[in-house]
Amino acid sequence: MPRWYRLAADQGVAWAQTYLGNMYETGEGVPPSYVQAHMWHNLVASRTTGEQRESAVEARDRVAGLMNLTQLAEARRLAREWDAAHPREP
Repeated sequence: MPRWYRLAADQGVAWAQTYLGNMYETGEGVPPSYVQAHMWHNLVASRTTGEQRESAVEARDRVAGLMNLTQLAEARRLAREWDAAHPREP
């Protein structure tokens, strides 16, 4: 099941990115990874507005509180790289 969420997330589908972030945070169907969880939540926060953005910011900040500075830097780097590789549609 995570494969389909990943395919949708890689196409920029915010709900799939949110779900992947939650899955990585809890280890549901994937190896737990705060770095991956933060990355996906951060991407949703940067690409959405309104309540969806607020929810993503809360999730991102919650995960950030569980990470050390090295993990946080890695998550931010991965999010920047993903964002650069997946330009937003005009």
